[in-house]
Amino acid sequence: MTFADLVFTGGAVFTATGSEPMLGSVAVADGRIVAVSRDAAGYAAVRDLIGPDTEVIDLDGKLLIPGFQDAHVHAVWGGLDLIRCDLSEDSTRDEYVARLSNYAAANPELEWILGGGWNMSAFPGGTPTASDLDLAVADRPAFIPNRDGHGAWVNSRALELAGITAETPDPADGRIERDADGNPTGTLHEGAMSLVNALLPETSPEDYARALLIGQEYLHSLGITAWQDAILGGYGDAGDATPAYMAAAESGDLTARVVGALWWDRTRGPEQIPELVMRREKNAAGRFAATSVKIMQDGVAENFTAAMLEPYLDGCGHHTDNSGISFVDAAQLISNVTELDALGFQVHFHAIGDRAVRECLDAVEAARAINGPNDNRHHIAHLQVVHPDDVHRFAELGVTANLQSYWAALEPQMVDLTLPFLGDPRSSWQYPWADLHRAGTHLASGSDWSVSSPDPMAAIHVAVNRIAAPGHEEGEYDAFLPEQSIDLLTAMTAYTAGSAFTNHLDETGTIEVGKLADLVVLDRNPFAGAKADIGRTRTEQTFVEGERVYRAPAQP
Repeated sequence: MTFADLVFTGGAVFTATGSEPMLGSVAVADGRIVAVSRDAAGYAAVRDLIGPDTEVIDLDGKLLIPGFQDAHVHAVWGGLDLIRCDLSEDSTRDEYVARLSNYAAANPELEWILGGGWNMSAFPGGTPTASDLDLAVADRPAFIPNRDGHGAWVNSRALELAGITAETPDPADGRIERDADGNPTGTLHEGAMSLVNALLPETSPEDYARALLIGQEYLHSLGITAWQDAILGGYGDAGDATPAYMAAAESGDLTARVVGALWWDRTRGPEQIPELVMRREKNAAGRFAATSVKIMQDGVAENFTAAMLEPYLDGCGHHTDNSGISFVDAAQLISNVTELDALGFQVHFHAIGDRAVRECLDAVEAARAINGPNDNRHHIAHLQVVHPDDVHRFAELGVTANLQSYWAALEPQMVDLTLPFLGDPRSSWQYPWADLHRAGTHLASGSDWSVSSPDPMAAIHVAVNRIAAPGHEEGEYDAFLPEQSIDLLTAMTAYTAGSAFTNHLDETGTIEVGKLADLVVLDRNPFAGAKADIGRTRTEQTFVEGERVYRAPAQP
């Protein structure tokens, strides 16, 4: 008789197959789930699989779930932030300046000061100045992207080296923040970042490899066993992490399952498609495959580059002449997506504004009309503002809504930099998770780390409560559009089975016999507690294919 390698028993099991957790047991052999019990007879079968070398894990009333899968994350970027000057734990101008000053003093050999993670709400209008950054580092250039990666804070030396002056025109896909006289002030939005990051020293292969493994370790500690890296290619200052993934996959150091989304260069057209096909063929090994294409259709609302159907408002509530930027022409987007779809690529869209969302849906609709239905599983990430007329189209077109639920809560950036400039009724169209779910939309979930925390339980807390999770609050606020909350079962399923489907990782995402044993032990059963405590849930152990890749430190 073949015995199990692992048996989990004595707690609840969330299978992600449509029902809430029940007391049960799970047996694992050779990396796969071989038995699942949800009653006494079933447990007898599991018990019979326990042999002398079987590791039996007593859940002690806790919860066993399928591994979380992050459908939109930048794991290597997050790792790079952790090994550079990471500002994500700070929240004020003075804290940022102090940390950057200390980092610069501790690293006198660095040609450039690099880092990231500042929050727009820490600065008036969301735009820090070069003079602020000069207080921390003036002897060397500094380039510090913000948390969302759609803007960068630069010092005077960086502006000087890049030759950015009052006479420098804004690029078509970005904007240089300026004073009343037209002089650059130190914030570069979207494509304007390239004016400086083109000068940055190349990140070494060693740093990419280190960042990947640090990022992987962090994600495993949160119960994440698989993810989709949302940009692989030349975007921003991070360069292309694909070689790091391939090296880790070939060596066995990549313990997570990773789908790579190849960056669509918005400065080019369809001539890049043969290159994407070649990269897809070349970059597949072990648990890594680059089978998706990332198209960033617009920017973000806070800097007025998210593409809107109607113009933004000014500070007085009047319409402006700015309705954001569609980075890819709508007609060209249709042509590009149709060709990518015909070649079997999944398209991973970034869309924040309602115009961008509509343009992405229009592109998939046109592709389906020409190519017919297929199993490419296209998805749109972020979905901050969705026009009510477009909600039903997701299910009809088979487009997954890729939710970043962590953002669907009131916080200073939303209150100060978004709501006043969207106005009504558009502000009420934000993050319409319940409407999408009721319309039959397939839901997946992700974090966009290092933009925001990659903790799935913090995001799930917001999805259910529409308020920030404990320990993640930035002030006291009421629930944000609570009518758009979803229940815990739906939110947990989106972050497990939902993302697994989107990632084409069909042998994972649920706890069923025959599936790969990518499993997580949580320190409590959030279904049995108060909704207000969902975000307090922590990961105790993480397993990939039955192998333990994380165990929480013992508590004193």
